[in-house]
Amino acid sequence: MRSEAPLRRLLELDFADLPLQGVLALLAERPAEAPFGYVVTPNADHLVRVARDPALRPLYDAAMLRLLDSRVVARLAGVMGLAAPAVVPGSDLTAALMDALPADEPVTVLGLAPAALERLAARTGLRRIAHHNPPMGFDRDPAQFEAAVRFIEDHPARYSFLAVGSPRQERVAQAVAERGKGRGVGLCIGASLLFLTGEERRAPLAVQRAGMEWAWRLMQDPKRLARRYLVDSPAIIALLRREAKRPR
Repeated sequence: MRSEAPLRRLLELDFADLPLQGVLALLAERPAEAPFGYVVTPNADHLVRVARDPALRPLYDAAMLRLLDSRVVARLAGVMGLAAPAVVPGSDLTAALMDALPADEPVTVLGLAPAALERLAARTGLRRIAHHNPPMGFDRDPAQFEAAVRFIEDHPARYSFLAVGSPRQERVAQAVAERGKGRGVGLCIGASLLFLTGEERRAPLAVQRAGMEWAWRLMQDPKRLARRYLVDSPAIIALLRREAKRPR
């Protein structure tokens, strides 16, 4: 898949330079029984964390597909004279995939409380959802981490949705890929399923297109997101400025 998707390099990562429909077509062409590969959807917060902690970079380098999940990053890059890849938000990708799946398609979900899973099944009509919701801090507990990895391996599906937050979901996906026992595509999509279940409200389309979805989410949950959006993520400006100054 790496060779089939046109690539655009930004902040030392090779992003797929495809619109949403192109990504959907690429994933649909991949056989369900193909060896496990995973998709990451880094946004400004992820990119800043990767820059600050190089140990996280292999999680993104090992992905079969990297999609830029930030209109803000793309626009800032353009202002600074950098060519940005197409923006494909993980929430858009998740919703489109869920809408396209037939009701009897097996799907694997890592994350979500049981009540939220019931709402997801009602919203999508999917009848064959394999579900495991690991406890908080599972990535620091070897036995619980192993249980999460084994669940993905033991419940192969064309699409496995890893919704346990970054970088936990990427660590699980990388482990499954490295062990070589899994099948299908793992999608590291964070809170995307919560928009489908109604747990969280997504910004109106006009707000999304204006690149202000981050502000909408901040208003919805300021206690949890204030540091991310107001303290950590603005460091993306310095990272892009530094890249723009490099000789090309």
